[in-house]
Amino acid sequence: MQTIVAFIIVFGSLVFFHELGHFIFAKRAGILVREFAIGFGPKIFWQQRGETVYTVRLLPLGGYVRMAGEDFDTVELQPGYRVGVVLNENSVIEKIYFNQTVNDPNVLFLEVEEADLSDKLYIVGYDEDEELHRFDVSRTAIVVEDGDELLIAPKDRQFESKKLGARFMTIFAGPLFNFILAFVIFMIIAFLRGVPTDEPIIAEVIDGSPAEEAGLQDGDYITGLNGKEVTKWSTFFETVFDSPGETLEVEVDRNGSTETVQLVPNAIEEAGQTYGQVGVRAELIVEKGIVKSIVYGGEQTVYWVKKIVEVLGMLVTGQFTIDALAGPVGIYKTTEEVAKYGIINLMNFAGMLSVNLGIMNLLPLPALDGGRLFFFTIEGIRGRPVDPQKEGMVHFIGIVLLMLLMIVVTWNDIQRFFF
Repeated sequence: MQTIVAFIIVFGSLVFFHELGHFIFAKRAGILVREFAIGFGPKIFWQQRGETVYTVRLLPLGGYVRMAGEDFDTVELQPGYRVGVVLNENSVIEKIYFNQTVNDPNVLFLEVEEADLSDKLYIVGYDEDEELHRFDVSRTAIVVEDGDELLIAPKDRQFESKKLGARFMTIFAGPLFNFILAFVIFMIIAFLRGVPTDEPIIAEVIDGSPAEEAGLQDGDYITGLNGKEVTKWSTFFETVFDSPGETLEVEVDRNGSTETVQLVPNAIEEAGQTYGQVGVRAELIVEKGIVKSIVYGGEQTVYWVKKIVEVLGMLVTGQFTIDALAGPVGIYKTTEEVAKYGIINLMNFAGMLSVNLGIMNLLPLPALDGGRLFFFTIEGIRGRPVDPQKEGMVHFIGIVLLMLLMIVVTWNDIQRFFF
């Protein structure tokens, strides 16, 4: 149960903030947002607030913000359609009934002669006495079809009607909010736990390790590496990581005197990658403060951006295979392991995942935010949008391929963790 709760909180928060970015910028641009959804599939909870329905759906595989004009959900009335309309006190249409029997004395039935429910907002039609009428349609009129209600979307409130900059920011805001969430998480961690000073002081040398063989001791302060000054553990460990089996010249301050040792990192192979390890533990010295927490939040966010981009580069060049990817099942199992080590570690994991989600969504692949941003970039360069049908086909193919990838990754996760 603890793992399930942790997974829901972590994964739900990442998806919520991602979709919140889309939602806020869509609202700022004046776009009609029909639905704010967490998850896919059947609804398990929903609530209508204003013009937007907020839903939680069964499958925890992501979420979406459904905006008017994106999914060809605009309402069209063709000549010859028979509809029922409800007028307000100013003879403006407030409700339109499609394809259903309505037992309401206030409903006027019309055979449509001409209509526009997007731009000019009117309906011209004949009533049951063959009299021709023209009625304006309210900007907030509701269409009822087979019992389902849908708010009409005037053209100026549709996604595609907005300027390129507004559309770009509405889509970009999802990944942007993931980076913001990661920054906030890392900042809170630093505020609660303190910020490591990163001073390269050895707390412990592991028995039988390359560090012990080289003569390093507990309490040594590392001052140089291969003739270059060292002031942070990160500098030392990054060099060690990239130097498996190589001889490194390490200078340390030991009780006020300088000592030089030759250190050869062990070569560790893991997940198709070889890296160096020397067997020392860093002495943890922390400092607290709001400014330090803010700086730490930014540094950690940038750090994970770099690391995830490096991993993506390895995936592209074949250094990693698809087996190294993890889907919802893999994330669930990792959450289970991380949660055992406390809330701070779980928060750190959530921050890393948030950065990962932001970067993955910025990849210029069909069906992802990055794919849409790619088409917006093309539109900006050529001065006109790509044919919507062609773009839609590319995204459709992308969704199919993405679903296939998800199935493969999920199956790999199941085999890895349960068989």
